[in-house]
Amino acid sequence: MSGTPGGTTYGLEALAFGPHPDDVELFCGGLLAKLSSQGHRTGIIDLSRGEKSSRGTLETRAEETQAASKVLGLTVRENLELPDGWLNPWAGFETPEPERTRHAAVARVVEVLRRLRPELVIVPWEEERHPDHEAASALVTRALFFAGVRKFETEPPGAPFTPRQVLYYPLRHLAAPSFVVDVSSVYETKTAAVHCYASQVLPRPGAPATLVGSALSLSSLEARDRFYGAQVGVAHGEPYIVREMLGLVDPVEHFRRNSFEKPLFFPQSR
Repeated sequence: MSGTPGGTTYGLEALAFGPHPDDVELFCGGLLAKLSSQGHRTGIIDLSRGEKSSRGTLETRAEETQAASKVLGLTVRENLELPDGWLNPWAGFETPEPERTRHAAVARVVEVLRRLRPELVIVPWEEERHPDHEAASALVTRALFFAGVRKFETEPPGAPFTPRQVLYYPLRHLAAPSFVVDVSSVYETKTAAVHCYASQVLPRPGAPATLVGSALSLSSLEARDRFYGAQVGVAHGEPYIVREMLGLVDPVEHFRRNSFEKPLFFPQSR
């Protein structure tokens, strides 16, 4: 556990939420691999088991998830088993109190946040082609607010909690990032974690046609990461968005520690 002068006690350093097993690996696996390699405690919460997937079985998906978690060096991985295809921040709110705390999807996420107390929370971005991905963003964003509300009850009970920072990760949607994380040094680890989901991401004769399982899926993912990496002068990068205005105590030290080439904006000396 770590704390702050204000008294907030943290558990994990970073916790990422994914609508289905494999979403986090595909779109922010590099960040989790890098943080883990630096000694930080990391975790993933899968909101559903992906039971509506056109490919694979729940058993193979669970085995693939376990293998990917080991590759990424995660400290924690849990699945809330919310219904795939029906993720939304209002699920269970029609249930009267006190049963609501056991059924409402937002209460399930609040309980996880209060129990694991991550410094950084990593959430899908709000614009996406898949309805479950957009719903997951709204669900976790709502839970982040109520995690800090003292009178919002969960089962089991937990103390109010607010993370240090929330990062949003784009999936298929090309959003304008607030910053790009250099994941070049751990890109082989990210790729290995993604390949653990062979039932989902590798083309197979006779398998149902899906976007993530198409022949160009993995190459397009790497092209995306190379594109964002090129924006900061590195081989591979992952984009992240923050909604709050960020402040710096020491800009000089910040940019010393985060010094990147500026290939698109400044001429190089010859």
